[in-house]
Amino acid sequence: MNGADLLCETLLANDIDVCFANPGTSEMHFVAALDRQPGMRCILGLFEGVVTGAADGYARMADKPAATLLHLGPGLANGLANLHNAKRARTPVINVVGEHATHHLPYDAPLTSDIESLARPMSHWIGRAAASDEIGQITEAAIREARAPQGRISTLILPADVAWSETTAKTPRKAALSAASAPDMKRIEAAANALRNGQNTTILVTGLALRQTQLEKLGRIARKTGARLMAQQSNGRLQRGAGRVPIDRVPYVIDKAVACFAETAQVVLIGAKAPVGFFAYPGKPSSMLPDACKVIDMIAEDDDLPLAVDMLADVLGVDNGMPIEIASRHRPDLAAGKLTPEAIAIALAHYMPANAIVCDESVSSGRDFFHKTHGAEPHDFLQLTGGAIGIGLPMATGAAIACPDRKVISLQADGSGMYTVQSLWTQARERTNTLTIVFANRRYAILHGELKNVGAGVPGANARQMLDLDNPALDWVGMANAMGVEAARAETAERFADILSSACGRNGPFLIEAII
Repeated sequence: MNGADLLCETLLANDIDVCFANPGTSEMHFVAALDRQPGMRCILGLFEGVVTGAADGYARMADKPAATLLHLGPGLANGLANLHNAKRARTPVINVVGEHATHHLPYDAPLTSDIESLARPMSHWIGRAAASDEIGQITEAAIREARAPQGRISTLILPADVAWSETTAKTPRKAALSAASAPDMKRIEAAANALRNGQNTTILVTGLALRQTQLEKLGRIARKTGARLMAQQSNGRLQRGAGRVPIDRVPYVIDKAVACFAETAQVVLIGAKAPVGFFAYPGKPSSMLPDACKVIDMIAEDDDLPLAVDMLADVLGVDNGMPIEIASRHRPDLAAGKLTPEAIAIALAHYMPANAIVCDESVSSGRDFFHKTHGAEPHDFLQLTGGAIGIGLPMATGAAIACPDRKVISLQADGSGMYTVQSLWTQARERTNTLTIVFANRRYAILHGELKNVGAGVPGANARQMLDLDNPALDWVGMANAMGVEAARAETAERFADILSSACGRNGPFLIEAII
């Protein structure tokens, strides 16, 4: 057994059985080791951003990490944007990054780089294997860090000679994982006291607080205390739809967010961060809260969040028998005529199957979706968390690998979709049950809005050259077909609804280019 074998066996001993990969020469012994492990599912991404984005989507739905296999520093660098998103989502990921053989490093070969420095901004933990005998221990450390109570990004650097060298180390064992910290009762009581004092209060949540069980308890807490329950703007996973507690998010648009909190005297944070603008704008605040608003942070980062919600409910005398607001199944009337983002959202409210997974990177075009689908069939909602575009298609790919029995619907802006369009090839190869809806407005619509928001005026010829995606227009049907994914184009609301109805009832990857 060599070092690469020991790494694989340690991963498998810890129930990490999916590896999203884009390997190179320095990783060939790890590739060979994977070939000897039929229990490991290996999935090729044609760009490292696909690899890391798919690992993010997989872990959000599987509630456990996947491994990635990346080629040296440049390969890691190609995947960093979606590791940034995963870090913001608190998604567990274990990166295995190949490195030159230790004796080759002094020669400064063309692909030599400072991998630790590249990894540091997007990793919570970085380790380098120095000898094959220690691979098992360092892999266990990477797993332990990734599977911390709040998910973390682990990056393990594997020199080629450490991978190919023989080892006599013991058979790997299951890594001892860290338990979540017990919440501080003083902080729970402070939150409870704030909720009792009669002031205008918002409970702002994220993470595991957005799962159905916790949302129901929080819904009862909000109803008893008169507080407003909201999710922060960007969240890794939210369970919503008919039969679940309806919850809104903090608005993205800064003026709407400021108005949303204008009368708020107190905010109780449960895993969430106090709301701030994505960017700074001339003459507008960075914080969305009034200056006098009091912020009560109920839990520490690694606290047991579900337990904290239970403790808060107990202190407030809230029990499971209390009434709660639940969204009922609702199908708004289908739109007709011109295809618009609102018409797309309405059609999804009609035809989205129960237990679907929605992966949202529709950016500006998909803002209607959330409000139109409170009464859609129950579903999980995954979104762009770190603002680094290019996550949508790979996130849907990874979610489909994690949940092959569920329909995954990807709401994809056309501009950001081009960052990782190679995901479609992986979907075709793996026969994922994915439906991609491309909002084809043929421009970076959000940037047109941002140009106005920062006070830069109306785009001229040069600005339009950088913000528009026409001349030539992107042909998403052609691109999907070229990568093995069946596709159709819709230019009216009626045509879109017909295609969507059919696509939701079939298996395998499919793409709808929605011309809006």
